[in-house]
Formats: sequence, C-alpha cells, structure tokens
Amino acid sequence: MEQWIGTINGYLWGSVLIYLLTGCGIWFTWRLKCLQITHFTHMFTLLKLSRKTDSQGISSFQALCTSLAARVGTGNLMGVAVAITLGGAGAVFWMWLIALVGMATAFAESALGQLYKEKDANGNFRGGPAYYMSKGLKSKKLAVTFSLCLFFGYGFVFSSVQAHSITSAFDGSFGINPLFTGIVITIATAFIVFGGLKNIARFAEITVPFMGLAYLLVCLSVIFLNIEKIPAIISDIFASAFGLKEAGSGLVGAAIVQGIKRGLYSNEAGMGSSPNAAAAAVPYPPHPVSQGYIQMLAVFFDTIIICSCTAFLILLFKETGSDAQGIQLTQQALSYQVGAWGSDFITIAILLFGFTSIVANFAYAENNLKYLNMDNRLGHWFLRCGFLTMLIFGSVASLPQVIALADLSTGLMTVVNVTALLLLSKVVVSITQDYHQQHKQGKLPSYKPSESEHNRFNLTKGIWQK
Repeated sequence: MEQWIGTINGYLWGSVLIYLLTGCGIWFTWRLKCLQITHFTHMFTLLKLSRKTDSQGISSFQALCTSLAARVGTGNLMGVAVAITLGGAGAVFWMWLIALVGMATAFAESALGQLYKEKDANGNFRGGPAYYMSKGLKSKKLAVTFSLCLFFGYGFVFSSVQAHSITSAFDGSFGINPLFTGIVITIATAFIVFGGLKNIARFAEITVPFMGLAYLLVCLSVIFLNIEKIPAIISDIFASAFGLKEAGSGLVGAAIVQGIKRGLYSNEAGMGSSPNAAAAAVPYPPHPVSQGYIQMLAVFFDTIIICSCTAFLILLFKETGSDAQGIQLTQQALSYQVGAWGSDFITIAILLFGFTSIVANFAYAENNLKYLNMDNRLGHWFLRCGFLTMLIFGSVASLPQVIALADLSTGLMTVVNVTALLLLSKVVVSITQDYHQQHKQGKLPSYKPSESEHNRFNLTKGIWQK
C-alpha cells in the first residue's frame, strides 16, 4: 500500500503538479494583469471592511480567519522544516514563488466559489469547487470527483497530520504519551465541530489573529537579534534555489519539488479548499471579486509572512549542524535562540495552529456532503465519527505515513480543481473587469448580472439577481 501511494505521489509531484500549479498561477497572473501586485494595497483596504455580516452567512473577516485556520497549521512549522531538511535552503525560494503566483489562483477560485454559492436548508450560504464545477461547467461528474477527493483529504487525512504534529510536540517537550494527547484533542474537537460552520468561524475569528501575532512577534524578535546574518541566509536561499549551491537532498530538483509541495500544502492555493469558506461569506463590497481579494490576502499572510519567519528561524539554527527533523527541528531552532522556553512556546503554537486547522478541515469536508448524496443525518454522523477516529490514528502513526497520505490527497484535489479553474477563466476575467470598472468610477462595487449573463454563467436564482 505504501509503495503504491509512493509511486502515485512520485508521478504527481515529480512532474504533473509542478507544471500544472505554476502554469495555472502564471495564466491567471497574466489574464488578471498581475493584480496580486498592481492591486496589492486594495487587499488591505477590503480587510478594513471585512467584518460586515448578516444572518445569512459569516463575515468576510470570519471567512478569512476560517481559511487561515486551515492554512496556518503544521505546514508553517513542521512543513517548512521538512522542506528545508529535504530540499535545502533553496526550497524556501520555491515556496515564495508558488505563493506569489498562487495568490492569483487563490483569487480566481475564491471569486468563483462566491459567485456560484447557494443557500442550504437553514438559509446559510454554501459553495466551493463542486458548486462551480456543477454549475459553471455543468459537470456533475467532475463535481462528485472533486468532492470525493476533498472528503478523503479534509474529512480524514489532513487532520491526522495536524494531530501527529501536536502529539509529537507535546511528547518532545513534556514527555506526554501521544495517544493521551490525541484523545484530549479529539474530545475538544468534538465540542466545536458539532456546532457547525458558524461556531467554527467564531472560534477561528478569535484564535487565528491571537496565535498568528504571538508567533510573528517571537520570530521577528529572533530575526532582529540576528539581523547581520539575514543577508547571507537570503543569498543562500537564492543560490540553492537555482543550483548554484547543492541542496539538502541532491541538486536543484529537490529544492523545487519540496518547495512547491510544502508551499502548496501550507498556502493551499489551487487545492480548492478556501473557496468553501469564501462562499459562506456575505461579501462587502457585495461583489464576488471582493472575496477573491480577501482570500488572496490569506496566501500572502500564510506563506510570505509566517512561513518565511519559520524558515529564517530554522536556517539560523541549521548553521549549528543539527540533524533534527520535522517539528522538533523548529522547536530546537527557537530554543537555541531564546532558551528552553522556546521549545514549549512552539508546542503551544503548534497546538493552536494545528487545532484551528483541524476544526476548519471539518467545515470543508462537511460542506461537500451534498455532492456525495450524504447531506443527511447518517452522512453527517459518518463524517463526524470517521473524522474523530482519524485524529486518534494520526496521533500514533509514523510521520512518513501521514505525510504520504496528505501528499496524495493534496495532489488529487489540485489536479481536478485547477482543471476546472482553467476552463472557467473567462468567467473570472469577466467578473473581475466588472468589479474594476465600478471601482475606477468611484462606486462601491456591486454585482448585478443581467438576465443574459445570469443564464450564460448558470448562476443560482435569487443569490445575485433580486
């Protein structure tokens, strides 16, 4: 089984996804006229307006926090460590690059998720890739295929990775049995996930800003204290990225593969996860493109800011010649700089990062039950029981096992979703032009499609046309 998974992962990550993801990011960067750069400050302008909401959905800020809760997890602490260990310092450059072009991809998928949203039986908004595949492409088969991939990944696999990192950190810092920690995590998760998406969004809205700011302050303090070493580290990153210096497990190929693989796993651009949170929001301005900007900002925060802080922290420590791996490398890196409490701080950080990712993962999986004909009491209970069981599995499984399954799930989701995004690129360009035209005229952008546009895009009745 492990050999079979390894073969598929080798094919997906060795060639297919590198070209597909990079190509998709470059395509949307070109079609949208480099808006992640030319409209960079506009993201922050919209962030100021993002708390506006009503009873039909969550606020844009809550949607941002929910997607960040899934993004900002073990990938930012453990994933960066894995990338540097296997790909050398050059892997960091490729993480940056995949994030930069991935911002355009994240914009496209989140705008589409918002555009094709629906209302559920309780009057709340729902949507995501399965919805824009079913409506925009009129392909129920593709929607079901993606839902199966997402259900497998977010319903079972990804949270086991988070659980493994949390339990490993607690075992390393406090010597607590991973199984015991896993049981506690599972019980705490059950209390939150049984409350639905709005409870998860409220939890993320409180936790994500707190944990992100605390981690950033500590990392920035360490970087400032070692500021004279940073230019050499940056030089090393670029040299290793382009093969001018040997990478950690070979030549430049290892840096590219590990950087893109861990970068995607961290920022999730193109995977089709964040559109699930984006679709649940009540956007302000009331236009689907505004949610594309908000979710694009999440990629910037996740990889360009948080992952970079972790990378510099680790590369400062790698000078000592440590052979530690995974989350323990990050723990030792901070302890080396600040003393013994650094390891405990990373343990608490990984607990908060990982736990918020776990509950956000559940929200994504639950959102896709409709396309699996499981949006009923039995389906919800199957997901809950399977999800909680996999937390226990992840707590006691080996790191290679959970990473291999996560890579497989990520790869399958991405192939299906990116294919749909490319086929719907004309729709993305059309609504983006509509938004920018209104903004240039000094208007508050508001999406009001004509009857012909409504029919051409196959939008849900009663959502955008009153």
